[in-house]
Amino acid sequence: MTFGTDNTYDYIVCGGGTSGCVVAGRLAENPEVKVLLLEAGQHSKDLENVHMTGGWSNNFDAETDWNFVTPPMTGVDNRQVKLSRGRFLGGSSGCNGTLCIRGNKQDYDDWGLDGWSGEEFFKYMRKSETFHPKTWFQADKESHGYSGPLHTEPHDLAPISQLLMDSYVSQGMPLHHDMFSTGDVAQGCGHAPRTVYQGLRTTSADFVTNKNHRGNITVKTDTTVDKIIFSKQANETRASGVVTQTSDGGSKTYYARNEIIISAGAYCSPAILLRSGIGPKAELEQHNIPSLVNLPGVGKNLMDHLIVFMFYETEKQGLTTDHHVYHGDNFDRTYAQWKENKSGFLSTFPFGSFAFARLDDRLKDEPLWKKAPREPGRDPMGLTPRQPNIEFFTTECYGGPKQYDQFPINNQHAFSMIAELFSPKSRGSVVLESADASVNPVVDCNYLDDPLDLLVLSEACRFGNEVVMQGAGTKDIVKGSWPPNLNHHTYKSREEWVPYVKQHATTCYHAAGTCAMGKKDNPMAVLDERLQVRGVSGLRVADCSVMPTLHGGHTQMPAYGIGEKCADLIKETWRMAGNVYPRI
Repeated sequence: MTFGTDNTYDYIVCGGGTSGCVVAGRLAENPEVKVLLLEAGQHSKDLENVHMTGGWSNNFDAETDWNFVTPPMTGVDNRQVKLSRGRFLGGSSGCNGTLCIRGNKQDYDDWGLDGWSGEEFFKYMRKSETFHPKTWFQADKESHGYSGPLHTEPHDLAPISQLLMDSYVSQGMPLHHDMFSTGDVAQGCGHAPRTVYQGLRTTSADFVTNKNHRGNITVKTDTTVDKIIFSKQANETRASGVVTQTSDGGSKTYYARNEIIISAGAYCSPAILLRSGIGPKAELEQHNIPSLVNLPGVGKNLMDHLIVFMFYETEKQGLTTDHHVYHGDNFDRTYAQWKENKSGFLSTFPFGSFAFARLDDRLKDEPLWKKAPREPGRDPMGLTPRQPNIEFFTTECYGGPKQYDQFPINNQHAFSMIAELFSPKSRGSVVLESADASVNPVVDCNYLDDPLDLLVLSEACRFGNEVVMQGAGTKDIVKGSWPPNLNHHTYKSREEWVPYVKQHATTCYHAAGTCAMGKKDNPMAVLDERLQVRGVSGLRVADCSVMPTLHGGHTQMPAYGIGEKCADLIKETWRMAGNVYPRI
C-alpha cells in the first residue's frame, strides 16, 4: 500500500452521478477531511445540453451516454431496448425528465428496514431541495425543503396539459396540486415539480461545484473505476483503495483512510463489486476473478418502470408546443430565445400533467388477477390500497426516446399519454461481459417476463386511452393516433392493447435493486441497512441499486435522498469512533 499526499484521501466516492455528488458534497462539509470524487465521464460545466433543459436528448447516443443496450427480451417481442444513462458529472440528473415524484410513503415502509421508513426517507429527500413556489401552485409547504443545493419549481402547463388534467378529473382522478410531494395519494392527478429554476436545469453536480465547491474535495473526471482493493486489518477485510482507468489508457490507484462509497448506479455499481471479487462466485470464476465474498445478490433483482407512449394528433392550433421546434425555422428562434433569456420551450422539459391510479375495479374480473396469490390487505402486485398501480403522464408535443422520429413537421400537432407500470413483478440482472472496466456489463431487464406485468400495463394503456378519448377536456380534440398510420385510438378491449404494449414498451430509466439492502437473514441482500457491503468493512453503496423494491414514483428524488442518508450514516459512524463531524 503506497500512501502519499497526492493519492490518499479520507473518503473516496466512486461515481459522480445523482447520489455520488451528494455524498461527496455532504462529506466535504467537514473541512478537516479530504474527499475524492471519481467520475468516468467529462465535467458538465461546458455541456450546454445539460444546462438547457430542453436539450436533454442530445446527451444520448454520444460520449455523454453510457449507451447500454439490452439483449433481445422475450416479453417485448425479442426487442432490444436502449438504456441511456448520463456519463458526465451529475450523471442522469443532467439528462432525466427533471421530475420530483417521490412515491408513496408506504413504498419505503414496505422495505421494513431501520431508518428507512417513509417518514424518515421523505425528510432526506426534502434535505436536498430548495423549492421555489409559484402563485398558482397550491404547495404543501411542509413537504418541501428550502435550503438544499437542488432548486425546484412547478411547471407552467401548456393548454393541452390543462385539458388532459380536466380529463383525468372527469375519469375519476381528482386534482391534488402537490400530491407527488406528500406521498399519500393513491388515485388523483396533480402537478409534478421539476429540477429546473430560472430557465436552467439544476443537477447533483451543484453539490460539488459553483458555490458548493470546497477546497477539501477533489473531483477527477474522465476516470473510470476499475475495482476496489482490500487489505487485512485487525482480522477484517477492509476496502483500502480504488484502481482506476484514465482516459489516456493509463491506470492509477487511490487510497482511502476511512471509507469508500460506490455510487455508480444500478448498472455500474454491481459491475464494480463483481470486478472487485464480490458477487456470485460462479460468475466471477467465468472471468478469472478471485472470489473475495460470495454474495449471490450482486447484480440480481434488477427492476425498472416500463412505460408505453400513446401519441395523438389534434387539428386545433395553440394547444401543443410542437410549433416551437418542428414547424418551419421556428427552432432557430426558440434556441435564440433560450440563449438570450433562458426562457421559452428549451427552458423546460415537455412533460405535462401527471396522475396516479389504482386498477382494482378494472381488473377484478380478470382470471389472472383473481387467481393470483396475494398477501392479506394487498393486491397481486404486492400493493396496499394506499399505493397506486400505475402512473399516467403526458407530453405537450411529440417526442420521446430515439425511436419516436416521425416528427409533425407539416403544421401538425401531437401530444401523448404515457402509461407507467409500478411494482413490476419481473426481475432482470446485471452480469459482467468482461473483467475489463472499459467494457459495459450485460444488462438484461427481462421486461414483461411475469404475466401480471403485462396484464396491468395493458389495462393501464386501455385506461389512459379512455382518458384521452372520453375525458371531459380532450374528447372533442383528437383527430387520430400519431403517426397517422397507427390506429390505437380505436382500441376498446384490453386484449387489443397487448400486442401494442409488447411492441412499444420501453424504459422509464428507473433502474434499481442490483445491490439491494436487506436484513441479516436475507441471503440475497448485498448491503445492510447502513448501506455497508456484507462481508467487508469500509465499503458502502449509495444509489438506487440499494433499493430492495422499487417505489411507485420516479427515481431522481430517491437518488438524492439515498445520497443524503448515506452521508449522514458515514458521519454518524465516524462520530461514534471519536471523530468530529459538524451537524450540518
